[in-house]
Amino acid sequence: MRIGVLTGGGDAAGLNPAIRAVVIAADRAGSTVIGLHDGWAGLLEGGQSRTLHASDLEGWLRAGGTLLGSSRTNPLALEGGIDEVLAQATAHQLDALVAIGGDDTLSVAAALCEHGFPVVGLPKTVDFDLAVTEYCIGFDSAVAIVAEACDRLATTGASHHRTMVLEVMGRDTGWLAIMGALAGGADLAVLPEFPMDLGAIVDHALARRAGGHGSSLILIAEGATIEGLETLSDEGSTDAFGHVALARRAVGERLADALAGATGLDTRATALGHVQRGGPPAAADRIWPTRLGVAAVESLMAGTFGVCLGVVSAQPRAVPLGDVVAFQKRVPAELYATFRAVS
Repeated sequence: MRIGVLTGGGDAAGLNPAIRAVVIAADRAGSTVIGLHDGWAGLLEGGQSRTLHASDLEGWLRAGGTLLGSSRTNPLALEGGIDEVLAQATAHQLDALVAIGGDDTLSVAAALCEHGFPVVGLPKTVDFDLAVTEYCIGFDSAVAIVAEACDRLATTGASHHRTMVLEVMGRDTGWLAIMGALAGGADLAVLPEFPMDLGAIVDHALARRAGGHGSSLILIAEGATIEGLETLSDEGSTDAFGHVALARRAVGERLADALAGATGLDTRATALGHVQRGGPPAAADRIWPTRLGVAAVESLMAGTFGVCLGVVSAQPRAVPLGDVVAFQKRVPAELYATFRAVS
């Protein structure tokens, strides 16, 4: 069997361990793996690819990013895009494909399956918003980076008696913000799921200071909405899946400026940006991608396609691709309440 593998969308720690597992498992099953460069662009005209051998994978387990490259190329947005992908798969003599990515990448994978081509997906997103699966490649590493940033900002805030605002990724969901806040000891988290008004945040900061706390640490997801806070326009160029770059909203910086003006407290903002994606994977993002990569190859060998290998009840499980991208998994009220109970 000739198996293609690609990584689409934003990079994340844990992609290379997943690719490594696919290659090694396929090699031991007597199959060949073709690495497709730059996501779905690797299966369009002019796309690049290379044969991956188990002997070539030294250091991949601990390497960050994706050594195959990635992009936000969307064949569904191109006239005849899926037909071109199918033609290129035939030209590469591929029998099946492992697509590693988030809802955008896996939506294309699901469409490819509907056209009769065998595809298995692996879940990757630092937003952790894919349905059904309890694990997404890259999320644990990103949370660890946010928690470390909290540790560092907390010491600076305490030293200078400042209110520190930390902006993290999270377009429509606040998983990274809430988990980072829990792990990093923040005293307030502002999430897309639970909109707040500026007055409540001002009251929080003032109450902290009145209660004897010399500093405050507030986490905010980049896609959060705060009533009464003016942000920069998020209108502008979009990627192939229609997503606007939210960094231009500068919601963290705008919140810090508003807090400083309303409270008189020295307030500073930090936006982690792509730091959250980069660097070597945490242990969980080496172990689970390895287990899921092996499970993906086993699924292909068993003739089971159109599924995503996720984690359900702490075990690798094959879930229909359509179910994984059916809706966005959002932060539940119970988890938010737990954070509020200890903050």
